Amino acid sequence: MDELDFKILNLLQRDASITNQELADRVHASAPTCLRRVKRLVETGVIEKQVAILSPEACGHPLTAIAELTLESQATDEIERFEQKMMSEPAVTQCYRVSTGPDLILILQLADMQAYHALAHRMFTSAHRVRNVRTFFATHRSKFETRLPLRPPRS
Repeated sequence: MDELDFKILNLLQRDASITNQELADRVHASAPTCLRRVKRLVETGVIEKQVAILSPEACGHPLTAIAELTLESQATDEIERFEQKMMSEPAVTQCYRVSTGPDLILILQLADMQAYHALAHRMFTSAHRVRNVRTFFATHRSKFETRLPLRPPRS
């Protein structure tokens, strides 16, 4: 990737809805060049997807919960099975395997505490081999960013 790719990526991270012509104008390149570059960035997996970021409050999911989970077994196949269950749960927006401490960290977006209790009962019971759950509930979101800090390579 070169400096032009980084310029394109930085702009698309801020607003992926801009037209190819707007993108080309802003990065001082031709529209066909930008189209080729974006296509290549998608094909090589640098751009994973282009999405609309919704307001949790406006969509009826104002409760953000961060759950630390420790499973009964740390065997890779057990963790992978549990991750598959979490991936199928719509309220789980992010799932991370972590080192030192719990096995997994989940970010959940829920309608209310009742929805959290229903999810906890359904997904964190002994049937799913969860040994310990510790959940934190966000009281205020001071920053939420999906943009990665990118710096072009030095010449």
